[in-house]
Amino acid sequence: MSRNPLERLRKIISAWPETSEKLSHGAPTFWGGRKTFATLHDNHHGDGRLALWINCTVDGQEHFVAMDPETFFVPPYVGHRGWLGVRLDRGVDWELVSEILEDGYRMVAPKRAIALLDDR
Repeated sequence: MSRNPLERLRKIISAWPETSEKLSHGAPTFWGGRKTFATLHDNHHGDGRLALWINCTVDGQEHFVAMDPETFFVPPYVGHRGWLGVRLDRGVDWELVSEILEDGYRMVAPKRAIALLDDR
């Protein structure tokens, strides 16, 4: 698998039904149907991070940030809604990232897309 984080994300996400990628506010953003579930930010407003922001529950966000605050964080703007920031510039467990991404995708994807995913 590619070592480039954006290429890794594309490979993971492209396997799921009804996903797309568009630039939003200058950042690669991934959609499940008509809603976003992940955005890749590189030095967002000078924060010095290469990070992925993933749609998550508040409980999930709290769990991951408490578990590893060096890797996980509450991102600005969307963190109050449960989104989770994942630093990709510090080494990351891509299997865990994939699981968190899939959970975020399932939160927004159309029911028919989730049914297709579950039928695989």
